[in-house]
Amino acid sequence: MAAAGRKHLVRDFNHFITCYLCRGYLIKPTTVTECLHTFCKSCIVQHFEESNDCPKCGIQVHETNPLEMLRLDNTLEEIIFKLVPGLREREEKQELDFWRKNQPKENGQESLRFQRLGLPDGGGDEADGGGDEDYHRSDPQIAICLDCLRNTGQTGESTVTDLMKRFIRCSSRVTVGTIKKFLSLKLKLPSSYELDVLCNGEIMGRDHTLEFIYMTRWRLHGENTYPMVLEYRPRIDFG
Repeated sequence: MAAAGRKHLVRDFNHFITCYLCRGYLIKPTTVTECLHTFCKSCIVQHFEESNDCPKCGIQVHETNPLEMLRLDNTLEEIIFKLVPGLREREEKQELDFWRKNQPKENGQESLRFQRLGLPDGGGDEADGGGDEDYHRSDPQIAICLDCLRNTGQTGESTVTDLMKRFIRCSSRVTVGTIKKFLSLKLKLPSSYELDVLCNGEIMGRDHTLEFIYMTRWRLHGENTYPMVLEYRPRIDFG
């Protein structure tokens, strides 16, 4: 009975919820899929800028791009926030303070909105030319090419146009829904206008992330070219 009623302290679990690199609590815990070791996202991304090996066990994670082998562990993050009182609030406050401090004044709220979504702002669409302010810089990045499909609306007139700059680099966590918002803003489309985003001719769901599309639609179909090509067009109403 005494054993059943024993209370555990947070320090009893520290071995499981602290980062091997910074020794602090895991923030945005990210697991290396090759060896299943978990680190703070910012810690492991920074480590992989210098090395392709896991810092804990030394296994080579990937020959050229170890960032592809990282996966966020949202379940573990929720467990840590429940175990450590005040940690979630402290992290959210630090993130908010960072956004306020680094908000670009010259581009206003639109620039901030793009960056918080993990997309480049209006001045830096190129895959190799994003702006200096990037709130998702620590995320695994992916370069994509956004091509306009040359189909027409029911009136026979083109309803969407090419982007001035088709190549962008953004967070691999960005969803298709966010890409649609980005396209609508850049092309100045009305809010009611619907777009389809396709990969290899298949319409992608709005909740699909770029990482998911790359792994399941682009790479697995034998596409070895880079960047990944996504196409967009007006939504076709089959009704």
